[in-house]
Amino acid sequence: MTPEQWETIGRLVDWLDRENGRDEHERALRLLKLTEEVGEVGQAYVGLTGQNPRKGVTHTSADVADELCDVIVTAAVALHSFSRDPAATFAAKLDAIAARTFGPPSATR
Repeated sequence: MTPEQWETIGRLVDWLDRENGRDEHERALRLLKLTEEVGEVGQAYVGLTGQNPRKGVTHTSADVADELCDVIVTAAVALHSFSRDPAATFAAKLDAIAARTFGPPSATR
């Protein structure tokens, strides 16, 4: 994510902290919210594929993408509860995944 996007996530966290506090209960609820959002991705995908014959096709690929974005934002908000520098934590994790997948970055890149 860009620095501007992390700034927006930080503003969302600040708003949630003002509205709901930031105790252990709230941390747990932010994790549960992530589970809820993942469920909505599944629901949208089921609707995209028409897997439920009673309902048929009820969602589009754009709906699934929208729900996936909700997961990303919700995870980034939750990450603030577990990291002093969520942007650096995310960048380090992404770098580790890339190194594991593609090998260490070369000096020529």
